[in-house]
Amino acid sequence: MSTVETSKNLTPSAAAKLRRTAWYRTERFTRLWAMIALGVLLALMTGEQGNTRDIFFSIEHTFTGPGLWICLALTVGLWALREFVAAPIKGGVAKAKSAAQSTTWNGPVGGLVARFQTDRRLRLGALAVVLILVLVIPSGLTRTWQTVLVDQIAIFALLAIGLNVVIGWAGLLDLGFFAFFAVGAYSTAYWTGRLPVEPPVVLNNFWVIPVAVVTCLICGLLLGAPTLRLRGDYLAIVTLGFHEIIYLVAKNADGLTGGPQGARLIPDFSIDFAGIEYKWSIKPLPYWYLLVFFIVLVIFLFARLEHSRVGRAWTAIREDEIAAAANGVDTVRFKLMAFAIGASTSGVAGVIFTSKYGYINPEVFPLLQSILILAYVIFGGMGSIPGVLIGTALLVWLPEALKDWVDPSDRYMYLGALLVVMMIYRPQGVWPSRRRQRELKMAEEGIGDADAMTEPAGGRI
Repeated sequence: MSTVETSKNLTPSAAAKLRRTAWYRTERFTRLWAMIALGVLLALMTGEQGNTRDIFFSIEHTFTGPGLWICLALTVGLWALREFVAAPIKGGVAKAKSAAQSTTWNGPVGGLVARFQTDRRLRLGALAVVLILVLVIPSGLTRTWQTVLVDQIAIFALLAIGLNVVIGWAGLLDLGFFAFFAVGAYSTAYWTGRLPVEPPVVLNNFWVIPVAVVTCLICGLLLGAPTLRLRGDYLAIVTLGFHEIIYLVAKNADGLTGGPQGARLIPDFSIDFAGIEYKWSIKPLPYWYLLVFFIVLVIFLFARLEHSRVGRAWTAIREDEIAAAANGVDTVRFKLMAFAIGASTSGVAGVIFTSKYGYINPEVFPLLQSILILAYVIFGGMGSIPGVLIGTALLVWLPEALKDWVDPSDRYMYLGALLVVMMIYRPQGVWPSRRRQRELKMAEEGIGDADAMTEPAGGRI
């Protein structure tokens, strides 16, 4: 699409600015330079390893071997496919959709879409079909993929749903969210009597879940209370510090957490009620069904919360905290609620994970996991519960799918490359919320004060 054609869809001031821009600084070629840089970086990071005898060994082999050209062909080819094939198709679809909306379109497809949007029973039926598939399909998978579903996808889905409350709905950048998962895990070890400190009463794992949730709520309040005046980068640094505090306490407080040895022989979930006895074993499927139950419960509660007065207050704070406070929103209370409620899902995830493995130590909770959860939320679509679930499933599945063909040290490089491409071409995520999609469109057109626009560190002056 030429510069003149692109300018037709912009405001007059934005179109005039675009016409004055040199061809090599247009959005299309800016994306090309970004994809070329990504190809070079990918080739360097996945090429030959360096050695102590020749410090330029890795660079020389990368730029003289075929790996560089393969990576460049992939990234530039993807750019060409997106710009010259996918973009015209997308434009045609958008025009057809606009034409269909401006006229009376009573075709089968249009009728089905309209009915799906208005008929609540149809939507509930579709959700029921999806839930049945989620429960049935795992039984046909191999034991390895069943384990991946439980230990990674389902656990991280619970964590991502909680982080979505903090960062997607309330707009609070939290880079230490995995610390709450550690709190839930050590709560399980404590209340089942597996830490050096004896609990007042030993609880069944099911009873530990509400206790762990309350503990994570309190920790969320303790994190949120001293950071209420911070925004953006400063808030992110404080949350990183919170994660490191939890990690170092778990590692060094031998008399409290067991230190580097952690906790062992944590019991499994079990039921003994009204003559019904059942004990979860090491098999992954029973834990999968348990996790699906809690994920569905959390989604139901959080979806109701999103459309409540609390959810609207979070949206106001995320879009403009000063304007929200000026219009009577109690920003202090609602930000504390976001930290606390978002952390609550970590308590459930921590209890289930710890009970399944029966063992934890501080090295289970590295800082990298907090960054990965944030990537899952952004990749799927901030503020969108379906997007968060899809983003988590895709980004957890990719490294596992590549493990037979890609060196373990390079596996996350491909994940990083996918994230870069995603941010260039679809920054709103795989399944964005309607509000976030609208904000990014406004930011591209220079209209209003969209949340997607860049804000200086520390807020506006």
